[in-house]
Amino acid sequence: MSNTLRHKFAIAVEPHDIDFMGHVNNARYLNWVQEAVLDHWRAFAPPHAVAAHLWVALKHEITYRKPGFLGDDVVATVLLEKVQGVRAFYETVIHRGEDILAEVRSTWCSLDAETLRPARLARDVVAKFFPT
Repeated sequence: MSNTLRHKFAIAVEPHDIDFMGHVNNARYLNWVQEAVLDHWRAFAPPHAVAAHLWVALKHEITYRKPGFLGDDVVATVLLEKVQGVRAFYETVIHRGEDILAEVRSTWCSLDAETLRPARLARDVVAKFFPT
């Protein structure tokens, strides 16, 4: 895990993110994780792999630590832990400065962009995320 590429994804908290209690709605964290993980994929995968694969979330496990508020500068730090078969296992930490707002463990499935069937990534593509 220490030799994998961390990816930072900036998030602006907007008025539509705020719930009736005045802080970021818990459901928005799921949207942010999806945006951050897909941005991570596009940042490191070769263009041919990005064009050939789509991603769907299979599972999210979220631990909420602190609330986020309108106008906060939030960053999601994405870490690909491993790729196993058609699945990718991610850890995403959403933070505001030093404060951790949420920690998310998620599992994703790679799909062939044409057939929409599960598809393994080529070893050379996976290697882009785990430099030696």
